[in-house]
Amino acid sequence: MKTQVLYKSRTGNTEMLAKSIFEAIPGKQKDIAPLDGQMDYDLGDLYFIGFWTDRGTASVDVLDYLGSLQGKKIALFGTCGMGNSPAYYKKLEENIRVFIEDDNEYLGSYICQGKMPISVRQKYAGMRTEKNAAQVDAMIQNFDRAMLHPDCQDLQNARIFVNRIFDKIKREA
Repeated sequence: MKTQVLYKSRTGNTEMLAKSIFEAIPGKQKDIAPLDGQMDYDLGDLYFIGFWTDRGTASVDVLDYLGSLQGKKIALFGTCGMGNSPAYYKKLEENIRVFIEDDNEYLGSYICQGKMPISVRQKYAGMRTEKNAAQVDAMIQNFDRAMLHPDCQDLQNARIFVNRIFDKIKREA
């Protein structure tokens, strides 16, 4: 089975995950590339599509590419600045998954926290008022925690995700 890893990375976080995912894919029939205007929708049988998030979704080019795939097995992976929130990660997955056409087989997602540009922290600090101090302080604390991600455990979890996908495919064969 030919496997393609495509990803869009803004700060390098998703690229780190993509490389860990690529390394975990068994066999030699695999390729990895940044998603950068590809119009070829027959690069593989199994796709791992990576994204960074902004306002609860992936970039338009990732969503467009997902919507153009037909008859493929698709797994998603991504990074976001928000903290370790399974409920938020699930919502991200749902927001992005709807772009996958029904004739594809959706295999699941792996999402973890990733560092954000320092401009985001500066924006948060500039928003602080007496009324919203607690909320803004929590956002800044989240930003500071995100600076450590993706970490070794996040990358290991990405490899575990790949192993689960291939175990699932083997069981179904």
